[in-house]
Amino acid sequence: MNYRVQPSAQVDATAVIGDGSSVWDLAQIRERARLGEGCVVGRGAYVGTGVLIGDNVKIQNYALVYEPAELADGVFIGPSVVLTNDHNPRSVDPEGKQKRGDDWEAVGVQIAEGASLGARSVCVAPVRIGRWSMVAAGAVVTKDVPDFALVVGVPARAVGWVGRAGVRLVAREEEPGVWECPQTGALYRESPEGALAEVTAEPDARLP
Repeated sequence: MNYRVQPSAQVDATAVIGDGSSVWDLAQIRERARLGEGCVVGRGAYVGTGVLIGDNVKIQNYALVYEPAELADGVFIGPSVVLTNDHNPRSVDPEGKQKRGDDWEAVGVQIAEGASLGARSVCVAPVRIGRWSMVAAGAVVTKDVPDFALVVGVPARAVGWVGRAGVRLVAREEEPGVWECPQTGALYRESPEGALAEVTAEPDARLP
């Protein structure tokens, strides 16, 4: 066994834990969940049935990742984040009978490579969180988040762009539509449709 599970954690026998991963005290990993290599699941965190998690993902203390969520490589889930799975939640049906698992259809949150969700943020499924985007602490996401977007508030709204380093990008005055990471020098170009894409991730690079 090339991973670490604390004695107080609950990991179902059908769950798959990748090499180098750690599952800390009181965490619960449900049936058929799959964690990649180098993941960290913090104290009291919950990973639902069949959830798919890539490599090098961090799920911080008391985060709740309900099925059928999918987390790509390098995702960060902050403390007490909630990924919901029911767009119209009810405890009972219209006749007052308690609903069971077969009485509703679960919808999931998809989080793309490198995205980060700040502490106590909530993603109301079904939504997609784009590559390398950042959701601010306490935000409530109710619609898809574009790649590299920085979203804040309730409901969450885009207020800028972030690069792979997680630092807010700065517009280059000499090159309209081009954004630069002040930490790495990486460049990004914004399309007329409002989407952002990497030009190059190399420090101090310039457009050809």
